[in-house]
This record gives sequence, structure tokens and C-alpha cells, in this order.
Amino acid sequence: MSTSFEAQQQALAAQLKLAGIDYQYLSAMADTGLAHDHIWIHRTGDDWVARLPKQSQMDLGPADNLAYEAACYERASAGGHVPRLHGILPVSETLPRGGLVVDAIEGRLAQLPEDLPRIAETLASLHQLPLPKHTAPLLAPDDPWQAMREEVSRQAEWLNKADLNPDTIARVRDELDALPVTLPDSKRCLISFDTHPGNFLITQDGQAVLVDLEKCRYGLPGIDLAHTSLYTSTTWDVNSQAVLTHDQVIDFYRRWQARMGQSPSAQTLIACRRATWLWSLTWCAKWRAQHLHSKDAEHRGQDWSAELTDASVIAHVRDRVEHYLSPAAIEHVHNELLHLQTTL
Repeated sequence: MSTSFEAQQQALAAQLKLAGIDYQYLSAMADTGLAHDHIWIHRTGDDWVARLPKQSQMDLGPADNLAYEAACYERASAGGHVPRLHGILPVSETLPRGGLVVDAIEGRLAQLPEDLPRIAETLASLHQLPLPKHTAPLLAPDDPWQAMREEVSRQAEWLNKADLNPDTIARVRDELDALPVTLPDSKRCLISFDTHPGNFLITQDGQAVLVDLEKCRYGLPGIDLAHTSLYTSTTWDVNSQAVLTHDQVIDFYRRWQARMGQSPSAQTLIACRRATWLWSLTWCAKWRAQHLHSKDAEHRGQDWSAELTDASVIAHVRDRVEHYLSPAAIEHVHNELLHLQTTL
């Protein structure tokens, strides 16, 4: 765990008691990500999980970040394919970023390509949810494509701060220049914005459950489709890796389109795919530049310090970051985009 489990367990136990949540015992879960610690809450009824933020990927203060994550679960659970929210553990001295209590999901890790149809169904259930009258606190830009372009551009500022090969920087900037200024269609819906296959568990009845929600917003569904099926996503998770063929990617999009009944144009889907890839590459540059910093003792906003996460996870992330920023990986995704432009 990123901090001693004993101290974290004591802090969680005290907060659960204050919240009136009964349980039998707590057990640590493997440290597998950069944003949260997880503790399994064993109960006489259905088990729950405590999600304890290490940082805010939305770059929010602790209380605002907790409210944002809670809204993600509350909104997305209406689709029936994400854990339900059961409680909010407030920010405190012992839990400096607070925590959420959600359903514990019993299931296996998603395997590709065989589970792609299940994941397509889950994404469609999310994307079909009606827009609420009030979208706050979730992001809901009037022009979601412009918002995505701006977010990628902000992250691209890290390209020159990450000690990258000049050829790599030039290739990424060429791809950035290829992003269209506008799209022919940009209808908003609720999206996860973080749908790499490692964030799905497959239950015994065959349902794909999206378990990690913290960056939801009202944006373009093509971003979620891309984040599920891009090379930089399908080879990200240490326990769920695959290199998809062009036909498998197309079949995944077709399954989602059939479930939705209507779809953005191929031009929009390809643009979202390129933008999502570039978001991932520029995030890699940011992480490369920041991960050796000391952790933020004041628990503010984003914090990519390697001190917060198990060393084996950091080693895996470092390996993935170096690979995705390599000329070979960039060429691989570039060629895939060229192929999909004529077949999607």
C-alpha cells in the first residue's frame, strides 16, 4: 500500500464508525493504480469497497474532488453497469483526501478481445443515459471537442519538459496538428473518460462492470470507445493486455453502434480516437516529468509522485510510458488511424 495499511485501516475504521457503517473486518487490496488505495469492507450482507484517493486527477482540492467522484458514481450507476455509491467519508486529518464507499464487485479481469462485446454494452448503457437538467459538478463544456483539444494542448506543454527525443516531440506535434478544429457532430453524453480495459471486471453472469470512475464528464462518446480499444490502453494494464487487430477494433465499434441505434460520424469517431491517443501521450510526458517529485504534504490537486504508489506499479508505468513515447509505438498507432479512416 502507498501508506502503512495499519494506519490507513485505523483511520478508515474510525470513519466507518462515525458514518454508522457496520462491518466484520477490513482487508487490503493490491496497489494497482496511481490514483486510489482500496480496502475491502467485509460485511454480513453484500461487501463494499472503500476508495481512498491518493490525489485528484481532476486537479481539485480534497473536498471538491470527493464530491466530483461521488457524482460520477451517482450519475453513472443509473446505467446499471457500475458500482453503487453507499457513503462519503469526509476529508479529515487521518483521511486527508476522504474516501468513498461503493459496491464490491466479485469478478475476473476483462480479457481481450473476447470481452469487448460486453464492454461495448456497458459503454452504451452509460452513453444512453439522458442528460440531467443540472450537470454540475461534472464538467459539461458547451463545445466538448474544443474542450478536449484545449486539455490535450495544455498537457502538450510537458513535451518540452520531459527530456524526450526531439524526433518524438516532432512526431507528437505533427499528430496534434492533424486534429480538426471542428467536428461535423458533437452531441454530448455522460462519458467515463477512463475506460482502459483494466478498469472493467466481468461478473459471473457475464456483465462488464466499470469499477473506476473519477473523471466522468458530459462529452463525446468516441473518447470512451477510443480509450477502451487504443493500443496505449489495451497494453496498459499489467494483468489485462492485448494488441487488437483492425477487424477487432471495428467489430467493437460496430457492437456499440448497434446497441446505441445512432452513432457519430466516422470522421468524428476517428478524431476522438486521435485526440484520446494524444491525451495519453501528453499525459505520459507529464508523468515522465513529474513522477520523481516528492509527494505533496498538503494533499492538493494532482500528485504523480512515485512515493504514493508501490514500486512495482511505478516500474510498470515507467515501462509503458517509455514504450508509448517510442517511435515504434507512435508509428503503430499512426498506421492504425490511417487504416481506420477508410474502414470505420
